[in-house]
Amino acid sequence: MLLRRCETAGDTPLLLIDGAVLSARDLADRAGRSAARLAKAGIELGDRVALLCGNRLEFFDMLLGTIWLGAIAVPINRAARGAQLQHILANSGARLLVLEADVAQAMAYVPSADLALEAIWVLPARGEDALPKTAGEWALIPVPEPGVPRESAPTGPAHTAMIIYTSGTTGPSKGVCCPQAQFFWWGLNSIDVLEIEAEDVLLTTLPLFHVNALGAFFQALLSGSRLVVMDRFSASGFSAALARHGATVTYLLGAMVSILLATPDQPDDAAHRVRRALAPGVPAQFHAAFAGRYGMALIDGYGATESNFVIGGGDPLPGCMGQVRPGYEAIVADEDDNPLPDGTPGELLLRAGHPHAFAAGYHEMPSQTAASWRNLWLHTGDRVWRDAEGRFYFMDRIKDAIRRRGENISAFEVEQVLLSHPAIAIAAVYPVPSEHGEDEVMASLVLREGMALSPEALLDFCQPRMTYFSVPRYLRFADTLPTTENGKVQKFRLRDMGVTPDAWDREAAGYQVARAVRAVAG
Repeated sequence: MLLRRCETAGDTPLLLIDGAVLSARDLADRAGRSAARLAKAGIELGDRVALLCGNRLEFFDMLLGTIWLGAIAVPINRAARGAQLQHILANSGARLLVLEADVAQAMAYVPSADLALEAIWVLPARGEDALPKTAGEWALIPVPEPGVPRESAPTGPAHTAMIIYTSGTTGPSKGVCCPQAQFFWWGLNSIDVLEIEAEDVLLTTLPLFHVNALGAFFQALLSGSRLVVMDRFSASGFSAALARHGATVTYLLGAMVSILLATPDQPDDAAHRVRRALAPGVPAQFHAAFAGRYGMALIDGYGATESNFVIGGGDPLPGCMGQVRPGYEAIVADEDDNPLPDGTPGELLLRAGHPHAFAAGYHEMPSQTAASWRNLWLHTGDRVWRDAEGRFYFMDRIKDAIRRRGENISAFEVEQVLLSHPAIAIAAVYPVPSEHGEDEVMASLVLREGMALSPEALLDFCQPRMTYFSVPRYLRFADTLPTTENGKVQKFRLRDMGVTPDAWDREAAGYQVARAVRAVAG
């Protein structure tokens, strides 16, 4: 795809990031040089290279260089910590980790046992030159200089380009094996839904370890347009950034829309060229208000890391994901995978007609792969319904996952951290409603007999061991929790209870979560 862009529009701007303006030829040259650097370090075809890095040019250098070499990139959420980071590195079998200096100390909590890591390369923090030399037992090496450009490896559409980790639901995070063709089709589907043309300027503030922002890059690559990558989302500077860069298309998450609407009106809110924003999961009641104030249409849709942008377009209504895209199939099914009639809620099942348009499965997790791709359908774990015109509507997640401020949170992984505290006997983590239209994290806990624990002390324990957005907002200490006859906690009863009067609210208490990275939603 990159070489094709070089042939058709090689000198036109493709990527604007960190103040640099780069064409396809520039990126191809940088990818070849980065691939040479990796090859000199012993990285070979099929090896995994993990990236713990924010929105900066070096991310693209390492990502494209890795794929150019025929190795596999593993972009990791920059907020990953503790057991979650350990699991991702172990499961992926990454031989090399590239990270930024300001997150390097996260490795102090990651023991080397069971990891294939042979080296950790460190990038300087923004605006700084000093580099740490160690993190716990790990030695940190400055990223070597690029080498002489080398030719790209002879890979094809089925070759795995990236392993992208989704949040665990009933178990640890799963690494989704994404072939090169998946990003091709993701780009084309998005171009069609968003009506992107070569003259467009795309702007994303979303993190590059998410498939949303990665998809925006392939939209620009395939359409002949350009992509502006911002460091982070800022509600106060949102419209100004769009105007400054001449953006015509942008990308939002549901929580970002509600946050923008909650800010005071400004005379320049609509003083930009953006005509539409890809904004999945925005409640119907926000569409008209947002379009009236910010002057852009919100485009819904459905896409998962395991699938593609499979639902979108078809004259959707506010709060509706749209219709299934050409080349794909989607049904609403019961627990036995039987199609349900229109208007009846069930699980969304997907199928692709294009080769390698979907992920190939979960890395080193054959049983989970078989469960999700059973009966020739990808099982999304999402509950939806379809109307008589073929439009799909999202209801909720069947999976035991929580979505907060655009981030997927594994209840299982949060529970594992809580249960590792010596004072906690039982922990149940579940979503409760947020004022921003998504979820907040709540935990109900039973302490070990004779033990005492303050909410503040527990969150102090949690912070270095989990992503900042996973730290529970609400804590409830109880003598017992509702369970089944075999002792399993009945989370549905806890969810139905919601935020109870005896729950401790860290925001009301003024407890501050230290954000090791900037939040997606500011």
